[in-house]
Amino acid sequence: MLGGISIWQLLIVLGIIILIFGTKKLRNVGSDLGGAVKGFKQAVNEEGKDKDGKTQAKVSHEEQPNTYDVHAEEKKAADSVEEREERK
Repeated sequence: MLGGISIWQLLIVLGIIILIFGTKKLRNVGSDLGGAVKGFKQAVNEEGKDKDGKTQAKVSHEEQPNTYDVHAEEKKAADSVEEREERK
C-alpha cells in the first residue's frame, strides 16, 4: 500500500487520464519530458567544457585580504607626538 492508495485506485485514475487526454497526447508528453531530462543531463555533464570538447581551466578569484594593525599605527603616531614634544 502506498499511503492508503491501492493499486486498483491507481489503475482507475490512470484509466480516467487516458480517457481524457488520449494515448497520443500522453505519449507526446512522455517523450517531451524524457527529452528535457536528457538535455538537462547533457548540460550538467558539459558544464566545464568549451565548444571543442576541451575542459576549461577554472580560475579562482580569491584575493588575500589586506590587514592593518591599527594599534601599531596609533602607537607610531603617539610616539611621534612624544618625540616632537621632547625635541621642543
